[in-house]
Amino acid sequence: MSNSPQYSTYSPQTIKAHTISIESLEKYPSIHSVRITWVDLVNVISIRVVPLQSFHRLLASSRPGITIAKCVFGFVINRSAAGFGPVGEYLFVVDLSSMRLCSYAPGHVSIMGWFQDKVPAPGRILGTGVPMCPRSALNRIVNTAKSYNAAFLVGFETEFILLKSTNPIEAINPRGWNNTRALPSGTKETEVIEEIAHGLIRSGIELTMYHSEGAPGQYEIVTGPLPPLEAADALVHTRETITNVASKHGFHATFAPRLYMDTCGSAAHTHISVHPINSEHPSKLQNLSQSPADTSDNPITPLESVFLAGVLIHLQASCAFTLPLRASYARMFDGIWSGGTWVSWGRDNREAPVRLCVPAASVDPELATNAPSKNHFKVKCVDGTSSPYLVLASLIGSGLLGIQSQAALLEQDCDTPAALMTEAERQAVGVTRRMPMSWEEARAALEADEALKSLLGDLVEGFLATGETLDELLHAPASEAERVQMLVEHY
Repeated sequence: MSNSPQYSTYSPQTIKAHTISIESLEKYPSIHSVRITWVDLVNVISIRVVPLQSFHRLLASSRPGITIAKCVFGFVINRSAAGFGPVGEYLFVVDLSSMRLCSYAPGHVSIMGWFQDKVPAPGRILGTGVPMCPRSALNRIVNTAKSYNAAFLVGFETEFILLKSTNPIEAINPRGWNNTRALPSGTKETEVIEEIAHGLIRSGIELTMYHSEGAPGQYEIVTGPLPPLEAADALVHTRETITNVASKHGFHATFAPRLYMDTCGSAAHTHISVHPINSEHPSKLQNLSQSPADTSDNPITPLESVFLAGVLIHLQASCAFTLPLRASYARMFDGIWSGGTWVSWGRDNREAPVRLCVPAASVDPELATNAPSKNHFKVKCVDGTSSPYLVLASLIGSGLLGIQSQAALLEQDCDTPAALMTEAERQAVGVTRRMPMSWEEARAALEADEALKSLLGDLVEGFLATGETLDELLHAPASEAERVQMLVEHY
């Protein structure tokens, strides 16, 4: 009999985050500090480090947390964005279910939390997340989807470049996609990548693979699926692991969207699957979630169809969150396998912004019959300068709008890159809208999308204000070389 571990199929019912509990800290006598961690509206990861003894004192409170000035969401590099001032405080309440070991900082654990009102505020329930908190917004959207019998799993591909120098920009090596010479034994880059891999595993994050990518010094880390909030938390921890391990070895890891215009850019491809919670009670929406995927010309379930329709309806607006910088649009081209420039989807089509990933066909006819869908959607128009909480709030929120309205999927499965089609061919498959080609176009699309803005709430205004301030600061240096240096040093 085999002693190999038994693995179940990925589903919201079987997958959970492998974090550590406060009670289990006694198993780690070397732990002495807690990194209380949050991510702001411009995707800056921030921490306050609390000695373990002081953290235990915090836990004695009915709302264990730390106070932080309300300008926390509006402070961009060294400037406060419009609408954010010096008055007022939030209480950042720790989420005890989110604690992870920091392999890159021996003796430390990290923990996420919720920004809440410190004192009662008109029209809000004390103890709930404030409207400006991205993590709370994502949690609210995921919980709303549950009432429509929809749950999600999310995984990420994290692409980054290891640099020897940021001035001038110098990659660690010139190697390319899956090239063994990008990971030769005994080299510093291999030591860095292996330390990142082992660190993620030790912190409880499922590492499914890593490999070199197409640009000089570029690598990809692929992590397994989790429920959306936990997946966003794990991505933050993954990015922290990458940047800190690189720094330890004297390198700089950057998630900048595209440093080399003659090769590929760096993305944060986002994999999302949508699942019925209870197949016997499909939804508030009749018969939405029951049909299994089939192998005909219609490979997606009704639930997947309305979810995808919502994502595509609002994709232009979502790009404001998924591609948040001017530099992000250096990837918005046809023919470079970054998703193309047309709002579309396609089965295993790498030139569509939403790729339907279908499982390999089973040779066992019994397994292939009436099995739950194992499809997922890979959203390619996402890069590593974006906040995972805002990315998932906008994408899953868009899909939720589709579920709520039972939106019709107007775009058909695109089996040819849309850019290679004639206008008549695109019309025939319902592909009629272009993706935003610039930072300005994406922001304008968000401002015009009343449904998505209403769902996301007040944080949209804060996001637009902080994004404008960030844009001004990133483009303040006089020369292009200085602007690129500033970009890679902040992202």
